[in-house]
Amino acid sequence: MKVFGVTWEKDSDRPYVFVKIETDAGVVGWGDATLEGKAGATIATVNDLGEFIVGQDPMRVEHHWQSMYVHAFYRAGPIMGSAISGIDQALWDIRGKVLGQPVYRLLGGPVDERGVRGYYHARANTYEQMAALRESAKQLGVTAFKSGIPGYYEWIETNQSINRAVAQIEGLRRGVGDDIDIGIDFHAKMSPTVASIICKEVEPLNLMFIEEPCPPEDIKAMARISRRTTVPITTGERLVASYSCRELVEQGVVDILQVDINHVGGITVLWKVGALAQASGVKIAPHACEGPIGGMATLHVDAALSNFVVQEICSGVEPTFKEKILGRVVGVPRDADEKRLFPAPG
Repeated sequence: MKVFGVTWEKDSDRPYVFVKIETDAGVVGWGDATLEGKAGATIATVNDLGEFIVGQDPMRVEHHWQSMYVHAFYRAGPIMGSAISGIDQALWDIRGKVLGQPVYRLLGGPVDERGVRGYYHARANTYEQMAALRESAKQLGVTAFKSGIPGYYEWIETNQSINRAVAQIEGLRRGVGDDIDIGIDFHAKMSPTVASIICKEVEPLNLMFIEEPCPPEDIKAMARISRRTTVPITTGERLVASYSCRELVEQGVVDILQVDINHVGGITVLWKVGALAQASGVKIAPHACEGPIGGMATLHVDAALSNFVVQEICSGVEPTFKEKILGRVVGVPRDADEKRLFPAPG
């Protein structure tokens, strides 16, 4: 069996870029190469990398990943990483179809037969909206949310700005109650000094995590924050390849890694990052805010990872386009305690 075509499809209404790999045996694989705001550049890279795959055996997934990343000489950034991710997912799709097994079984899973826990975005600002959110979560079995903080921040910030950020987080906790887990995304808006102050202030709220408290490329700065707080620290959605996670794990900088299957290098690398993290007691909670194909691919890896914690579902409790597709394909059942879970897809 050989690959005879590597093409792409662009959704006309949404920023999704999907990779399609066709074989001479009639088996077709799909992957997600979406990179927000860089569709044209990613498509061009898919075209370039596709030349390495045509005429090759699609079952040699690891070989092809090494060819695309290592043999390219220049190390991948987010554009190349996203293109590689889409091709890698499509190759795994073919591999699973040829072997007659879902990918999570090829990876050794599922670890938990009940399914995969997700967290949703808390789209609420007023106390009334938060109360309604809490009620919707209870009805739908949602057990975790993520939110953000207002504005941007100076290197050394005023008391007023710090109090505003802390009040926002405290208000969310009061609004949704103590039985809902909360993650807060700082979006790398802060210096380690300001982030450390806010993290210390919100420690009594028992947050699930604080995400990207400072620019993720500044590992030493993130390490300073991590040493100063008991709140779990997480980062990773902008990282490419498992090598970029090594220092974060080795230095004990983060508690949770949030690499994205559509940027980090596909199923191959998300699995490797999980293994790298697991050996040092670091957990995995993948980022996934692109298309539904990448979302389903992520669920496969989640299901087979022993150090998986929770999966980002990029919507509110009311599903958007992508989540509606996920719901139709994999379903959203509940466990014995009425908690909402995604099963590993077929």
